[in-house]
Amino acid sequence: MKKRAYQDGCATAHALDLIGDRWAMLIMRELMLGPKRFTDLRASLPGISANVLTQRLEELEAASILIRRRLPPPAASQIYELTEWGRESEILFQVLGRWASRSPTMQPGMPMSNASVILSMRTMIDRDRIGDLDATIGLRFGEEEFRLTLKDGDFTAGRGEAGGADAIFSGDQNGLAAVIYGGLTFEDVADSLQVEGDRALAARFVRLFPLPPKAPSTTTPAS
Repeated sequence: MKKRAYQDGCATAHALDLIGDRWAMLIMRELMLGPKRFTDLRASLPGISANVLTQRLEELEAASILIRRRLPPPAASQIYELTEWGRESEILFQVLGRWASRSPTMQPGMPMSNASVILSMRTMIDRDRIGDLDATIGLRFGEEEFRLTLKDGDFTAGRGEAGGADAIFSGDQNGLAAVIYGGLTFEDVADSLQVEGDRALAARFVRLFPLPPKAPSTTTPAS
């Protein structure tokens, strides 16, 4: 475990002892949809160094938030995955994500990883807007595929085969994020995002994730 701690009996302080260091929660975010190899984690977190990633993984493992195991042959790769308790932390990402999206200083258009886009949709989905939709959405981003289901007013999203879905988005995950959260059209991102299948469904789907209103800014604009 880490040597530094708040020495405070509050459970919130203990949570910060566990996951308050830089990159810790982003590593957890990347594992929320399933296990990954060390190289996969580095690829999805391009700003982290190998040494820091190793240290954070060791700390999260010591805290029982994740485990590492080796896949059987022929893969024989070492992977990292969240424990059941570690996966319970998704509610933290949802609450923090909705709260931070109201920040008047949050800059739009910053890059998002595949996991970040999927978790943002699981956070921002407005179930009242689903209505009578009964459909599947496929996503192909790089080497990863995801399957999203809209049924009975509910929404699920995770890793899965994209093929056979009613509408399929492929290409750059940031193109889809720009349409959902940035107000761009499919034509605006046609160079980076392709839409197959039911385009009317695709157009309805991207309107299911409204952002909450921005909090008032207390900063006086520069003259």
